[in-house]
Amino acid sequence: MKFAMLLARNIKARRKESGLNQRDFAKKAGVSKSTIDRLENCSQNTTINTLETLCNAFKCNIDDLFKSE
Repeated sequence: MKFAMLLARNIKARRKESGLNQRDFAKKAGVSKSTIDRLENCSQNTTINTLETLCNAFKCNIDDLFKSE
């Protein structure tokens, strides 16, 4: 599976596990809702800084966002 697809799947899964919609999660993470939407739909590449921001919001490590489980 491509990294972008793994990232998209894992971001969406972690967001849903936290019980947040895209808007609320984006606010918590300090990014725009459109960024979350595009990442979850594989329509945007991201930066290390954005990944770090998401990891802080999810309280996870960056490698957790790329796991294929």
